[in-house]
Amino acid sequence: MKKEQSKKTEPAQEDPRMPLTRRNYILLAIGFAVILLGFVLMTGGGSDSPDEFNYAMFSWRRITLAPILVVGGFVLEIYAILKRY
Repeated sequence: MKKEQSKKTEPAQEDPRMPLTRRNYILLAIGFAVILLGFVLMTGGGSDSPDEFNYAMFSWRRITLAPILVVGGFVLEIYAILKRY
């Protein structure tokens, strides 16, 4: 009988006051870093003079890569909040 009882161990009880675990907070930090990286990649490309136009503003990095990173970071943030560990 005791062998059967030892097989049915309950999972470790988490603190009911803490809805997020350490893993959730790590994912939140990673998501924030990805969002921050996306915003950093968006910077620059402007002109010093309003009379000049600088086409560097429309580089692939600023128009495509940076917004994908920002949106991906927000998706990761939502996942990190909703995921139950």
